[in-house]
Amino acid sequence: MTDKDAVLKEKVEHSGLFDFAGFYSFAHSWFKEQKYGVNEKKYSEKVKGNARDLRIEWAATKAISDYFKIELDITFEVWGMTEVEVEIDGEKKKMNKGTIGAEIKGTLVKDYDSKWEIPQRNIQQILDSRKSKQHERQSRRRRQKFQRRTQKFSRFNRKKISSISA
Repeated sequence: MTDKDAVLKEKVEHSGLFDFAGFYSFAHSWFKEQKYGVNEKKYSEKVKGNARDLRIEWAATKAISDYFKIELDITFEVWGMTEVEVEIDGEKKKMNKGTIGAEIKGTLVKDYDSKWEIPQRNIQQILDSRKSKQHERQSRRRRQKFQRRTQKFSRFNRKKISSISA
């Protein structure tokens, strides 16, 4: 049975200048380089005059063994983003101004393909088999103990009988 454990919840936010296209490209490339499958679940944009609000939701997954898998839910939000021109090292460059936030929720998924799951009837068969084997061992021990006692009793009786008849 698949079991999930929440292992990570992080949130960062920045207000000021940023390069949204560069940030988006870097984030997507990083997950791909780390061998995550990335799926964009949602992209919404609202325009308010010359400013934009964005909400982008990603689901990133990565199997780390045949038992464990990492699932990440990533949400990027941008509020009041406008395009501005800035001068960096004497060169004019277009950038964005506003507030950008990112939230990552990480989940560790155990037995994600149910490969390790044992059906209930199989568990019962295993338990029954164990009980049967335990019962056989106990029976064998009891039988051996009974045989030893019987042999001891028989030897004792032979001695008694031979002493009486002598």
